[in-house]
Amino acid sequence: MKFLNGFCLTLAIVGAINWGLIGFFDYNLVSGICGDGSWLTRILYALVGLAGLYVISFYGFLSRETN
Repeated sequence: MKFLNGFCLTLAIVGAINWGLIGFFDYNLVSGICGDGSWLTRILYALVGLAGLYVISFYGFLSRETN
């Protein structure tokens, strides 16, 4: 479970950095590395989206630690 948490958190961070690059510099790092609209780009975006949904569960960990 620790691996899954770390992996999903890393993917969510990569997605956040990519969105920051798009917002600040109009540069899409994932498309730049994997190609614009390629199957690999789509898989990476899907994994980042799933990781983001999974990372939402971390709020449950935070609420348990404070109580």
